[in-house]
Amino acid sequence: MLYDPKQVEDKIYKFWEQSGLFKPAGKKPFTIVLPPPNITGSLHMGHALNATIQDILVRQRRMRGFKTLWLPGTDHAGIATQNVVERELKKEGKTRFDLGREEFIKRIWQWREKYGSLILDQLKKIGASCDWSRTRFTMDENYAESVKAAFLHYHEKGWIYQGERTINWCTRCGTSLSDLEIEYKEEPAQMYFIKYGPLTIATTRPETKLGDTAVAVNPKDRRYKQYIGRTIDINTVLGPAKMKVIADESIDMNFGTGAMKVTPAHDIHDFELGEKYGLERKQVIGPDGRMTKLAGKYAGLKVMEAREQVIEDMKRIGILEKVEPYTHNIARCYRCNSVLEPILSKQWFLKMDELAKMAIKAVKSGKVKFIPKRWEKIYFDWLKNVKDWCISRQLWWGHKIPIEGVNDVLDTWFSSALWPFAGLSKSDLENFYPSNVLSTARDIINLWVGRMIFSGIEFMGREPFSTVLIHPTVLTKEGKRMSKSLGTGIDPLLLIEKYGADATRFGIAYQLFGGQDVKFTEDNIVMGRKFCNKLWNASSFVLMQISDLSIYEIHSNLRGFRKSLIAEQLNKTIKSVNKDLGNYEFGKAAHAVYDFFWHDFCDVYIEESKNKNDAETKTNLLYVLLTSLKLLHPFVPFITEEIYQQLPIKDKKTSLMTEEWPQ
Repeated sequence: MLYDPKQVEDKIYKFWEQSGLFKPAGKKPFTIVLPPPNITGSLHMGHALNATIQDILVRQRRMRGFKTLWLPGTDHAGIATQNVVERELKKEGKTRFDLGREEFIKRIWQWREKYGSLILDQLKKIGASCDWSRTRFTMDENYAESVKAAFLHYHEKGWIYQGERTINWCTRCGTSLSDLEIEYKEEPAQMYFIKYGPLTIATTRPETKLGDTAVAVNPKDRRYKQYIGRTIDINTVLGPAKMKVIADESIDMNFGTGAMKVTPAHDIHDFELGEKYGLERKQVIGPDGRMTKLAGKYAGLKVMEAREQVIEDMKRIGILEKVEPYTHNIARCYRCNSVLEPILSKQWFLKMDELAKMAIKAVKSGKVKFIPKRWEKIYFDWLKNVKDWCISRQLWWGHKIPIEGVNDVLDTWFSSALWPFAGLSKSDLENFYPSNVLSTARDIINLWVGRMIFSGIEFMGREPFSTVLIHPTVLTKEGKRMSKSLGTGIDPLLLIEKYGADATRFGIAYQLFGGQDVKFTEDNIVMGRKFCNKLWNASSFVLMQISDLSIYEIHSNLRGFRKSLIAEQLNKTIKSVNKDLGNYEFGKAAHAVYDFFWHDFCDVYIEESKNKNDAETKTNLLYVLLTSLKLLHPFVPFITEEIYQQLPIKDKKTSLMTEEWPQ
């Protein structure tokens, strides 16, 4: 017979929810916090993979008797959510400015009520056994109070300050972005070689030349030693000017001509040079993406319009030496994909020196471990070179900075950095903080993981989790990034509809071998469906064989079984699965239990049992099936629960979820 997941999965999930067994019960706590998906989101393959990993861990610990809690929730996702609702308004021919701030925020709350929990409902489809009664949202009242308290705590310590610095600015979103919110895309460009008096500089952004206040060279560069410290006369598109030549070791002698223009108001590295050498900051590009009054005759032009005009004028006055094709990384907004403009802006910053030291010490001391260990390098590299964190955003949706007269909101990651503890009740903090395992993606190690670690230490006095499990990134079969917009994304909900949640989960787990990436192929999901059919049919056979077996006999007649080959193979499998899950080797565990059930139990033992009709064989069949269901439950929870409910065993629990895990 073919197993039909549509007849089982919704029914079983409803049974689990009504049973209340997702709530913690037991002695020793085991906690996982769900990385909060954005309220703009829907389930993608990365979510499906991570949910499968977390649910395997949670279900196994629950069966081992732990007081298990999987804490769910969603993130308000400031810039992402604002963009989504602005797009909705655009369909009506309106902007947020037409509504005003108050009405616009009301509209976002309406959107959140309608769509904000969609992804949590989708996680239920894949079988996530979260305690939904504890669902949090990063804009809940209690959570907001925690965010406010965190800001004021830092502010009173003098670690939060307002300052004017060159930051990344999205002209479309109209807000600042941190260094970690940039997506760099390799794109073709042009390198312009421009005469600077006796020197020649090379740049990809000639329009920013209007804001130059120095020329920089490397002090070791012999070509320019005679010019260091001198002021040179140059000809510009705005007329004659004077420019000082400074020397700094950060200048790459091999880039362009080795001589670099310094534009402190429009380049983050140049801003630091300006601070170091006391250079003037001349802002020629405004937050609207147009040239300012300081750009002279180019004032009011958009950046690209100004670039074209500046190039033409340079040609006309003879200072453009040559133009060469060049490929480099363009900084784009991680939400709307617009090209970013570094501009001088007054923002709020969080000092990172002491916090970075805390986060480094937590991992170096072994209190927090990365699995695989290789991901520690990304973490340390960022923290050792970290700059003060720009935490203010010029958005309307988010946690407002709690200072009178300030309209900015806080960076979404400031509030999500508090996720392991913010908004939790006092009793939950006492019982379930810190959590045990954080399972997440590599692209937010610095955006989120590092910030949670120092936030936990600063506000709770200890690290928020002991293990950071960095799961693989799901790529297409060809090794390309999955993307809905590029047409390379695969919808896990369609896989669940076609093959069932268990088949999808098993197909995902089966290929998790600790690699950096998983090249997804539907073949593994098809394999998962075949395995579910095998499990269903083998169980049906066993149930037919033992129809006359008393429910009291399962543990009373196992003497002969304990000496049998199938018992030896089963015990070997139990040890292997326990070791593999303990080491977070999900693929190895899935392979071990698959091989045992399909080959040792079905192909050999069940086939041999067909020639026997004694009570001992029937008892052995039931015992091996029950133990197999326990081992398989974390991987394929729906089908194992459905079969378990039909087993004629004494002292059967309410659910397979709370049966004793094989040791």
